[in-house]
Amino acid sequence: MEQTLVLLKPSAVQRGLVGEIINRFEKRGLRLAGMKMMQLTDEILDEHYAHLREKPFFRTLKDSMMATPVIACCLEGVEAVQVVRAMTGSTNGRNADPGTIRGDYCMSNQQNIVHTSDSPENAAAELSRFFKPEEIFQYELATLKFTYSVDEK
Repeated sequence: MEQTLVLLKPSAVQRGLVGEIINRFEKRGLRLAGMKMMQLTDEILDEHYAHLREKPFFRTLKDSMMATPVIACCLEGVEAVQVVRAMTGSTNGRNADPGTIRGDYCMSNQQNIVHTSDSPENAAAELSRFFKPEEIFQYELATLKFTYSVDEK
């Protein structure tokens, strides 16, 4: 099964949306393999958002991500990266489709509730950035046989 990173940003924490968002992922059939609250630092954000370092909004983005702790989640499922990205919606909440997490809970491009990995390769790198190996757990959900067909696992 594929794993992916989801960060519930300070905007989700401050607005009391953490349980609601995690509940949506679980109801969809994704397995929560790891979860922790953490305060992000300049160092981890410099690494995580290195591809945005030269953008004029980089400092604002970092400040936003350090406003409160975030909730880091490792979610697992068949094609988890793609499923989570589809559930999350467009980066700019004003453009996100209703029914997506951002479409239902967000009106901002930056205060956009969640970060999600954009590829299996980036998911692996991001998970190792935010989790130690012993913080990601392997277990089988009792509902697994009702979530996927036998040939999909």
